[in-house]
Amino acid sequence: MRTTLRKIGNSRGVLIPALLLDECGIDGEIELHQENGRIVIEPIKPARQGWFDDYQEQRDTDAWQGLPPDTDSDDWEW
Repeated sequence: MRTTLRKIGNSRGVLIPALLLDECGIDGEIELHQENGRIVIEPIKPARQGWFDDYQEQRDTDAWQGLPPDTDSDDWEW
């Protein structure tokens, strides 16, 4: 897809088609940076977004299973 830079005040701008923005998941704030002579536009996602999307509780194991409750109580100072 080709487009042209447009003058906006002292800057330049590019119109990005809505379909392209939707396909890239861009809807709001973006991160803009230069990488190897290219301008990269990325959506800003909230921290930790999607961390538990694939979480399967049945695969979760109990790390303390089989350990008697007072195994290390002598080592603790209260």
